[in-house]
Amino acid sequence: MLTSLHGISTSHGNLITDVRLAKEAGFDALEIFYPKLVRYLDNGSTTQEIKQIIADAGLSISFLSALDRIERHEGREKQQLLAEAEKITREAVELGTQTVMVLPRTGIDHYSDDKIMDIMSENISAIAAIGEQHGIRYMIELPAFTKFRTLSQAREVIRRIDKKNVGVVVDFWHFYASGATPQDVATMNKEMIFGVHFGDGRVPHSPQEPWDETVLRDCIPGEGEIDLRAWSEAVKSTGYNGAWSIELISPRLWERDPALLTKELLASIKKYAN
Repeated sequence: MLTSLHGISTSHGNLITDVRLAKEAGFDALEIFYPKLVRYLDNGSTTQEIKQIIADAGLSISFLSALDRIERHEGREKQQLLAEAEKITREAVELGTQTVMVLPRTGIDHYSDDKIMDIMSENISAIAAIGEQHGIRYMIELPAFTKFRTLSQAREVIRRIDKKNVGVVVDFWHFYASGATPQDVATMNKEMIFGVHFGDGRVPHSPQEPWDETVLRDCIPGEGEIDLRAWSEAVKSTGYNGAWSIELISPRLWERDPALLTKELLASIKKYAN
C-alpha cells in the first residue's frame, strides 16, 4: 500500500513543513494541497526546487489537489477555469506527478440534473483535452453536499467524454455521505479509480444541520460513523494499487502538534486499510 499525506491534513503549515512531516511520520508520498503550492511559488520558489526537496526526502507526489470550482461555464468564468486548468496541468508536469484532482462546488446546483450533467461533461472534457497533450490525468471529486455527487453521475460523464485520462477519487466520507456503499465501490473497474481519500466522519443529524465539513469530519479516522475496514476492503477488491491519501478536515485537530497528529493519521490507515 502506498500511503500519502494530504496537505490539507496539516492545514496551517507550509509546503516545506508538509514534506518533513510526511517523511518523519513514515508516509510514502505527499498529496500537494494546491493553495500551499501557489503560496510557495508566489513567494519566489520554483516547482523544480520543491520537486527536488520532495525527492530528497524519499517521497513521491501522489496527487496535486485541486483544480477548484470546475462547474464554471459562462463567459469569463469559463475562460478563467480553462486558464487555471492549463496552469495546474503545467505545474503537475513540472512536479512529475501524473494526477490532478478536479473539484466541483455548488455553483450550478440551481440547474436541472440534465443541465448539470451537460455542463460537467463539457467542462471536464475540455480540461481532459488539456491533459492529453501533457500526459496528465484528472480524478473527479464527488462532493456529497453538491448535486453532482454520485458514482452513477461520474460514470455517465466518463462515458460521454470517452477519454482515458478521466477517473474518480474514491473519497470515503463523500461517498458515504452521498449514500454510496462499499458494495458500490466493489463494482468499480479499477481503471476508473485514480485515487483514494481515506477519512472518516458523519452525516448531518437533522435536515436543519448544515453540510459543514469542518464539523462533520471532525474526528481521527476510526472515531466516526464510517466502516473504514469495509470501505478499504471494497477498494482492494477492485485491484486498485495506487496511493491512499489520508485527508483530515478538522480545525480542532489542526490545532494539535502536527508531528504527533500525522503519526496518528498514518497509524489509522495502517490499522483499518492494511
